[in-house]
Amino acid sequence: MTGLRPLALVGPTASGKTEASIPLAIALGAEIVSFDPSLAYRGMNVWTGKPTPAQRAAVRHHLVDVTEPGAPVGVKAFQRLAADALEDIAARGVHALLVGASGLYFRALVDGLEFPATDPDTRRLLEAEALAVGAEPLHRRLAALDPRAAERIEPANARRTVRALEVAAVTGRPFSGFASDWDVYRPDAARVAGVDLDREALRRRIEARARDRFDELLEETARLRDAGHATFLRSGHLIGYAEAADVLDGTLGRDEAIGRIARRDRDLARRQIAWFRRDPRVRWFAAGDGGALEVLDQVLRYLREDEGNG
Repeated sequence: MTGLRPLALVGPTASGKTEASIPLAIALGAEIVSFDPSLAYRGMNVWTGKPTPAQRAAVRHHLVDVTEPGAPVGVKAFQRLAADALEDIAARGVHALLVGASGLYFRALVDGLEFPATDPDTRRLLEAEALAVGAEPLHRRLAALDPRAAERIEPANARRTVRALEVAAVTGRPFSGFASDWDVYRPDAARVAGVDLDREALRRRIEARARDRFDELLEETARLRDAGHATFLRSGHLIGYAEAADVLDGTLGRDEAIGRIARRDRDLARRQIAWFRRDPRVRWFAAGDGGALEVLDQVLRYLREDEGNG
């Protein structure tokens, strides 16, 4: 990376990063680079917490709406896109504000983690198996082969489970064996502020989001199914859409779906927090039910300390 080193706002899902990132970027004169892969999908707006058109008009965003559902942006492709975005931002002499919850994609961006090549035939076989038997049996197989990788992947996340199994099959090495640099955190790579919600506040925010957005999620899921993305919605890759599809099919009740989504989001948040807790560069700011907006002024002062440093 060249130019001003990136600034970053991190934290678990439902911690209010999107709402806080807009006034934060405006105050810093920064452009936002999303490292949340779910924001890459066009048409998937409600449950991903994608910035609204008004928010994107107020602050320039990068790596949002760059692919269609069913065409995931893998971590290596993300690295290339992010590097191009950072180069473009640096050429204009402004800060990049990295915003997201994926510890893997954050590390890939700021620390340049290296990932092994792919094999399309092996992947297709594993993807077909995942569709036939579901993601969790494959995740159990991964846990037996590579416990470290399995610990970092949600059991319902078929895409990442398939990727880890693909690497093991193609290379004969565990996927986690390619992560030798994962314990190296370059202190000069980014200045990072983290939103730290206590467990109960985060639970309340997650459950409120599940209730408040569910009707919109059903409408969006119906549109995406009509557009031909039903298989992708059921892949387990993104929380919420498979449950909404089941409600639309009449195989799952509304309240049960909301409860299941909230439970999956809580599990996801725990893993996300664990990722960022390992990163010594993160300066944590304690927030309550108001989320990241509660600590906006503190975060702004902290990130402003880096202005002018390359």
